[in-house]
Parts: sequence; structure tokens; C-alpha cells
Amino acid sequence: MLRGSNLEIPWHDVSNTEVILELNDNVLCDDKKKKGKKLGVKKVVSSLPTKASFTEESVKARKALAGIYDKVLVVDNIESARSIVQVLTTKYKSYIHACDTEVANIDVKKETPVGHGQVTCFSIHSANSDAQVADFGNGKTCIWVDVLDGGRDVLREFAPFFEDPSIKKVWHNYSFDSHIIENHGIKVAGFHADTMHLARLWDSSRTNGGYSLERLTNDRSVMDAVPENLTNAGKTSMKTIFSRKKVRKDGFEGKDISIEPVEKLQREDRELWICYSSLDSMSTLSLYESLKRKLQAKDWIFDGCLRGKMYDFYEEYWCPFGALLAKMETEGMLVDRGYLSEIEKDAVAEQEVATNTFRKWASKYCPDAKYMNVSSDTQIRQLLYGGVENRHKSGETWPLNKTFKVPNEGSVDTEGKKTSKYRTIKLCSIVEDLKIVKRTKRSRLPQVNGYVLSSLAGKIPTEHIYTVDDDEGDDGDTSGSEDPKQEIDENSSYGAAYEAFGGGKKGKEACHAIAALCEIRSIRSLISTFIRPLQGDHISCVEGRIHCSLNINTETGRLSARTPNLQNQPALEKDRYKIRQAFVAAPGNSLIVADYGQLELRILAHLTNCKSMLDAFKAGGDFHSRTAMNMYQHIRDAVEEKRVLLEWHPQPGQEKPPVPLLKYAFGAERRKAKMLNFSIAYGKTPFGLTEDWKVTREEANDTLKLWYRDRKEVSAWQKKQKKLAQEKCEVYTLLGRPRHFPKFDAGHIERAVINAPVQVLITSRVSVVMLHYFLNLISAGIFLILREAQQMLLCVPCLRSKGIPVLRSLVGGFCCRFVFCLYKTMHPG
Repeated sequence: MLRGSNLEIPWHDVSNTEVILELNDNVLCDDKKKKGKKLGVKKVVSSLPTKASFTEESVKARKALAGIYDKVLVVDNIESARSIVQVLTTKYKSYIHACDTEVANIDVKKETPVGHGQVTCFSIHSANSDAQVADFGNGKTCIWVDVLDGGRDVLREFAPFFEDPSIKKVWHNYSFDSHIIENHGIKVAGFHADTMHLARLWDSSRTNGGYSLERLTNDRSVMDAVPENLTNAGKTSMKTIFSRKKVRKDGFEGKDISIEPVEKLQREDRELWICYSSLDSMSTLSLYESLKRKLQAKDWIFDGCLRGKMYDFYEEYWCPFGALLAKMETEGMLVDRGYLSEIEKDAVAEQEVATNTFRKWASKYCPDAKYMNVSSDTQIRQLLYGGVENRHKSGETWPLNKTFKVPNEGSVDTEGKKTSKYRTIKLCSIVEDLKIVKRTKRSRLPQVNGYVLSSLAGKIPTEHIYTVDDDEGDDGDTSGSEDPKQEIDENSSYGAAYEAFGGGKKGKEACHAIAALCEIRSIRSLISTFIRPLQGDHISCVEGRIHCSLNINTETGRLSARTPNLQNQPALEKDRYKIRQAFVAAPGNSLIVADYGQLELRILAHLTNCKSMLDAFKAGGDFHSRTAMNMYQHIRDAVEEKRVLLEWHPQPGQEKPPVPLLKYAFGAERRKAKMLNFSIAYGKTPFGLTEDWKVTREEANDTLKLWYRDRKEVSAWQKKQKKLAQEKCEVYTLLGRPRHFPKFDAGHIERAVINAPVQVLITSRVSVVMLHYFLNLISAGIFLILREAQQMLLCVPCLRSKGIPVLRSLVGGFCCRFVFCLYKTMHPG
């Protein structure tokens, strides 16, 4: 209410405020001699409230949600918790229980739930096999437990329920909720289903929305099989229900919205919060029942034969695999933070040297370049391409000079004056007619990404790109001088910048400086992507182990990892700081990599029953060399005439083969054969090969014909897959998992229909090994801690000599070979 006013109006509804008019008898008239009456305006100033109003969408959602409250049994003390747990573990023990938690003190986009986040409340909604819901008295069908104010002891009372493996529990994103509950010392068991995985299995390529609980439960095509006695209400997001308009500095509402912290919402908007969080478990159970019925109606074709229904596939493979992934996330991976800290210092030092090298060179042409931001594409573009033609406006050019605001680094206060935080610099174009390698799609500006800069610099040895000669000598031929880089120059292949800067000494300096710029980007990527994130507390727990999120909820069915992506560590040849050595085993253990060599090619051979490929694998040795021999007649002649060897196994006393190996004598042909082997397995088309090889479409097709010449079974299988995708809009893996293609697009899908069966079977095959032999590995003291596409990383006790034989016996039947890579062990102290 506005103070001093007779009007009761909402504080934010300023348009309804009335102006109070009153007559003042003591106002002087214009002649300043006579007193008269004049109409005056009295301003009314309101005191602004502390809370903004809900959005219009929130008001509607809150009204719709309020009806749930009467169905919820609130548990907020130990006594009521004990009585409910008694009912859950006896009367309703055989029921299926949908569970959901609400969490505080975690950034779900950045932090791992292992060791981060606490439960504020959770809900349980239960039903039997006939979808008849459990009644907890007075029509209460959902349990809501207050952990925030009821205390953690209330949560611990539910340990017998959560830890009982015989009590079936359904979740949406099981691994997250289970980790959060385990943060309180409760080991979750009895995993029955994850509705996120069920939805992906039912439709692997949802185009109308993703796989969130909100999107799925509000999609009628997903929820059309929900039994009548279960709720059909879809989940409503926290943003929709609890968002308020933000208050601007002037005290009025703006367009932006905000949401209060979870703890505050649960306490101050308690009834609506109970309804919101309870609906999550109710929606999860309804989603489970609907998806289960859909999968029970869909045939499971296993290796071309009817095996059962797709829900049988889920129960046999995906459900236990989801539980195994959660265990792997919990186990985590030990990282040597001290080692990472040391290599970070080295990386930062090298980055600084490369930065100074480039700035020093560029400032010879543009003085202000010594202050520039070498990470700014805009500033680099101004230096190298200022004045180029503006493709958007004919006849115009981009400016030759441009000013930029950059941090005022290294400045010192003078005469007591405070120096500015930023300085303005002027960058000018330092070269004319530099080759434009590639332009941006929208603005048509010259690109200055890593690929472009590398082509401008050429192939400069990494160890020599940091030195720039300061002498202002002749910019022509310097072959007669005693140049310390002469040997380097002879081994270097300079790029387009060499000629653009006049060749000779200046051209070489330009290439070396731009190569230093490439180094800056490469080092920065390693620091920001790997070195620093792996040291972060947000992905680790108190034991120093990092815990990534492993996900089978992908379109291809391939396992992925995030926060951090441990499957995407730098390749060995690019791991200049030996980042991989930071992954260590605890004292007394070793890390072993079990590698399924060329698994995708072996699977392609099996799927297509290709005699040529199967014979090559049975013969063993270098598969790619055999492919090259089958493709090129001149290589076959060389092998048959014993001028080259396919492979060579040295005998005692032999230092080199009697004749060259094929892979060295015909390296170019073998590389092309190797690329084709993997490209065809991954479904690459002739157009893609044209781009890779920089050849014409006709040349790419001719090379493909050579590959297919003795592999006609592969060609026939590919045609069959494409026809199946056109007819049914889906293809199947050997295990029977479908991948859907809602709209057949000859471009993308022609490749995907070939790639999907191979890639998904890679995941399936290795996953089967993991599942069927997981308990055997544990009994041998071996723990599986990470799985990549074709590899398993295991922690093996050093004293358990039986560990490796057990591994060989368990997975030896799955057409695999092993590459044992022993990482260093971090010692205590």
C-alpha cells in the first residue's frame, strides 16, 4: 500500500497511480500583490517492496500444480520416516518405486555429483506391476521427505530402502541421483530402470525436443501409453514455476527473470515446492510405464533373428550397463595434481616466450603491436589482412588502420596519478596481398584460425620458431651469411607468408613469427582444455580422484564422457607436455590399457561376411599393407617377386629385413589404403574423400573402385542398409538396437546408415565384455575405471600376477589383441 495515499495498488503497477490535486490558498497571483487560489500537484512517493512479481507463465503453472498437494504425504521427522520405511520395505516391497531428489550446493553444469551437492528433499511414487499406485493413507500416493529442515538423520532412516537390491527403483538420470544420495553415506542399490535411457532406446533421434524429463513427459507421442490410473501431467520446470521478474536499479520490474536458491524456495514457498518436487517422481513413474509398454510392443531382432522385445534388450544389456557406468563414475581416476602444476608452469613459460616472439616481430612493422592481444582474431586479422576487399559492399575495403582497447599491462603509477586499466592502441596492416586461405561464412572476412595460420607459416620445426633475428640486414638472399638458422631453413617448408613479406630474411622471419602464433594457440588449448581443468576441485573429490560423467544417452549409442571428457585426452604425438602421465594408479597398483585393435574393421568384416577381409584378419600381420596389395597390381607383383615384404619378424642376430617392407616402399599407397579402410567403415562418401585427398570426384571414385574390387560383399551390405533406412527409417546393430532416421536425407544419412551398425556394435561388443565379466574382474582384484571406444582402462594390483591372465581369458574370445601400457605409480608423500 502506498503511504500517504488513499489508494491500494500493487507497487509495480505504476500506470494506476493517481495524481492528487489540491488548492493552496496562500499562492500569490501573477501580479504578486493579491493572494488567490491555485491548483497544485502533490507527489506521492511509494516505498518499493523487496520482492518482484511472478511472471504470467508462472502464475498459470502454479495454479495447475497446486492440486497435487493433497496427494502428497510429507515426512519431516525421524518417527514418521521410520514408519514409512517400514511400509516401503514390507507391504510395498515388490512395487516399482520412482525416486527423485532435489539438490543444493552444486553447479550441475560444471561440477561432478560425486562429492558435490546435498539432498534438500526427495520424493517416492510407487506402483505395482499392474500400475496400481501405493496408498500411504488418506489418499496420499506420493512421499515427500524434507531433508533440509528435517535433518540428514531423516534421510539416513531411508537407507534400508535405498540400499536394498531387491527393491526396484526407477530414476530419470540415475547416476546423478545415486551419487548425490551416496554423498550422505548411503549406497544406492536395486536399480531397475533409467527413463532417459529407455527414451533413447525407443527413439534414438528425437527431433522434437530432447530427453529431459520435462520434454518427454509433455510430449503426447511419448506419454500416450500411460495407464489411466497414473498421472498424465508432465513435469513443469523450476524456471516456469518459481521465476520472478528482476527489479531494475530504478525500482521497477525489467524483462529479465531470476530464481531464488533451492533452499529459499523450499522454505518460503513450501507448498508449491512440495508439489513441484513430488511431480518429478510421479512423472518419472508414468514415463517409465509408457516407455516400457512401447518397448514391449517392439520386436528385438538379434543377429537377424527374433530374440524377444526391445524391453528384454534393455533388461539384459542396457540396464546393467547403466548401473556399471555409475560404479565407474564413483571409482573415478587418480590424478597427480603436483605433476600437472609443474607442467602448467612449463606451458605458461613457453606461451609467454612465443607471445613475446610474435609481438617483437610484429612491432617492427606496427609499433603498437607490442601491446596487442595475440589471442584476438580481430586484432590478428587487422595486422595481416587490413585493407582487403569488403565482399559485402562492392568497391569498399576494410580499414587499413583500426584502434583497439587492450589491458594496460606493465604500467607504473607516475606522480601519484592512478594509471588507466586499459590503453588504446592503433593497429595497421603490415603486409599487402597476403593470400586469403579461407573466409568466414557470414561476414566473408579472412579467417585467421589455426589451419590458416599454419598454411601461412609453413612447416617450421617447433624447437626453432621462438627466435627472431633483430638485425636489420638485407632482406634479400642471405645464403652467403653465417645464419644460425641456416640448417633450420634448409629443413623448413615455408608457407604463403614467405613470398608476401618479400622472401629472403624477412620472409623467413614472418613465417617463424606466425608459427609462434600457432604455438600460442596450441599451448593455450592444452592449458585450457586439459592441464587446468584436470586440477579443478569441481571435478574431483577429497581423495584427489576425478569423476567424469559417463553417458550412453547418445544418438549412435557410443559411450561419451564429460566434465571432464577423459576420452578426449591429447593424442600421443600431440601430448608435448606428457599430460597423460598425470593419470596414475594408487600405490601398489598399475594401470593397464586393454586395446581392441582395428575393432571397427573386424566388425565390418563380420557384418558383411567379406571373404577378403576375413582372410586378411585370419592371416594376421599388417592389415593395411594387405589392403594396398589387393588394390594395386604393381604392389602385388612386388610382393610376389619378393622385392618387398608384407611384414617381417626378426630372428636372433637379424638387424634389418632382407628387402624393404611394403609400408616403407609403397608408403603413399598404403596410407591411402589405410584411410579407405577406416573411411568406408565410418560411412564416408566419395565427396568426403575428394575433400580429404584434394582430388577430383572422378579420381576419388576410381580409387574406391580399387578398394571394392575384391570386397563386393561390403558394397552389397551398404546398399542393403541404405534401402532399409529408406523403407523403415531405421537401421539395426547386430545386437538389435535400432537407430532412427525420421527424415531420409541422402547427404547425412547415407553415411550414418553405414556408420551406425559398426559404431554401435563396437560399444555393444566391448560393453558385453564389461558386463559379463565384471564380477570376475573384481574377484581378481581388478577394477574397471574408464572405457573408451575400443579400449578399457583397468586398475590392477601389482602383486596380483593372476590379473593379466584373467583379463586375457575373459576377453580373448572377442577378436581382440592387447597393448599393455604401464603408467607411472604415484608414491605416497
